[in-house]
Amino acid sequence: MFYIAGSNKSRSQWRVLKIDRLEPSELNIREDPTTYSASECYDLLKRVHEGNISTGGLRFVTKCYGIAGFVKFLGPYYMLLITRRRKIGTILGHTIYAVSKSEMIALPNSAVQSSLVYSKDENRYKRLLCTVDLTKDFFFSYSYNIMRSLQKNLCDGKTGQVLYETMFVWNEFLTRGVRNHLKNTMWTVALVHGFFKQAKLSISGKDFRLTLIARRSRHFAGTRYLKRGVNEKGRVANDVETEQIVFEDTPEEIHSEITSVVQNRGSIPLFWSQETSKLNIRPDIILHKKDKNYEATRLHFENLVKRYGNPIIILNLIKSREKKPRESLLRAEFANAIDFVNKDIPEERRLKFLHWDIQKHSRRKVANVLELLGKVAAYALDLTGFFYCQVTPDLQIQDLLSRGSTGEAISSYSNSLKDESTYVGTEQGHDNLVNEVQNGDNLAKSPRFQRGVLRTNCIDCLDRTNVAQYAYGLAALGHQLHALGFLDIPEVDLDSPLADDLMVFYERMGDTLALQYGGSAAHNKIFSERRGQWKAATQSQELFRTIQRYYSNAYMDAEKQDAINIFLGHFQPQQGKPALWELDSDQHYNTGGAILLLMKMQGTEF
Repeated sequence: MFYIAGSNKSRSQWRVLKIDRLEPSELNIREDPTTYSASECYDLLKRVHEGNISTGGLRFVTKCYGIAGFVKFLGPYYMLLITRRRKIGTILGHTIYAVSKSEMIALPNSAVQSSLVYSKDENRYKRLLCTVDLTKDFFFSYSYNIMRSLQKNLCDGKTGQVLYETMFVWNEFLTRGVRNHLKNTMWTVALVHGFFKQAKLSISGKDFRLTLIARRSRHFAGTRYLKRGVNEKGRVANDVETEQIVFEDTPEEIHSEITSVVQNRGSIPLFWSQETSKLNIRPDIILHKKDKNYEATRLHFENLVKRYGNPIIILNLIKSREKKPRESLLRAEFANAIDFVNKDIPEERRLKFLHWDIQKHSRRKVANVLELLGKVAAYALDLTGFFYCQVTPDLQIQDLLSRGSTGEAISSYSNSLKDESTYVGTEQGHDNLVNEVQNGDNLAKSPRFQRGVLRTNCIDCLDRTNVAQYAYGLAALGHQLHALGFLDIPEVDLDSPLADDLMVFYERMGDTLALQYGGSAAHNKIFSERRGQWKAATQSQELFRTIQRYYSNAYMDAEKQDAINIFLGHFQPQQGKPALWELDSDQHYNTGGAILLLMKMQGTEF
């Protein structure tokens, strides 16, 4: 028997979880319903130890900070534990952690383990799963729903099981069994994959905290050439939500005002692909004409509206003209798809489609590219607005909504928001300071809500997309700091030190996302030239990253994709069925604070 003793942050309350180790292939977990004090829990475990002293009693196994899930290949179940963590930031006083170390422990004891535990295929599956390194770019929080945006967290109080079902929780499958068994999420942590960076910045002598979060979707997830375009359910490859949060830096970590803005990137929502080639560094783009009515494209944008509301603004950065048509083929078909989908949408809710060939504009000076992108970003931000609110310890959504100005409801963004008095930024209203309303004896600012989203894409949704997202982030930062009272006008100069600081954030994020999807750091030519880096050095760096990405795509992506499919539950091994590595393509199966102490009974080991 495994005993897991878990406590709350203050260690004043303890619970006990029991895992039967005599079941070789079943997950048999029981939760003790009693809540214990520290001394009571100690006494309980002491009695268990003394009652089994003849067979060895209890032995301490490990200290851990949450269960990441359970997995089964061909033999027994394994438990994935987070054994080390590190603090990487705080939001509204809630700590965000990254995984520093994890362990995978077989559940059955040696007396009941079958020979499958030591089989060649079983060990290969174990090694494959472990290539999804939880210490690289996975993060979590015990008390803040990091898989959701700030606006959703403050405006829609969903908790528990439903949060694990969101598209940004990567261990949803791994935790599904234990969550369904226990009917709670007390013992597990929801892992988000992507990027998280928080730092203190300053402007005009005032300090503020900037947080940049990228959340990768677990739907249609994978590597560059093996996951392109859209699937039948409307899920696209490399679907990433980026959130930029700004609040005043205070010693008490009590944020009286906070603001955020969300943007999105994702592969072009058509059926298209590129064959991985060990001979061709730039394989041809193959457009599959199997969806004449663009049903998958329509489903994709309906999902975006459900997630973010209207308007949906599409910024398409791919090439418009080429000697040999590649990207331009997709550009034309993408335009046809949007025209077709828009025919069935009321005019006021139609998708707004912006073509902007970034490489054509890049032939000019770099500063001009960012200035022009800044104008596009300002236009999009004017349409969607951003989120702002004043935060108090007892903030309730009813209070947040009651302070809003008259405007259109944003129920399409958050189903729980039905109050027609909710304030939504308008095209004319974003350049004005947040409205102030009298609230008793105190002067309070009315909240703002983001409605809609900017969706950016290039071919890979990596390098060019990252530059455009930086431009949007810079435009948003001016409005965010203006709303917080840090700036007199809602604008950050492109030549300011603060713009350079923000560039570092987006460059780091771009490198991280590019490594995850493309196999190399991002091509940052525009950022490098913007910093005045020597042109020859920039060209050398770009060439190295091109070769690195080519090697990764040609020689490593297949195994990387297999590991992702195992981790996400897209492929579940079965005895007597072909092994994962025997299949030609993953398309055959792709559908789209606490401390825990683990102890085991000595007597169950032989």
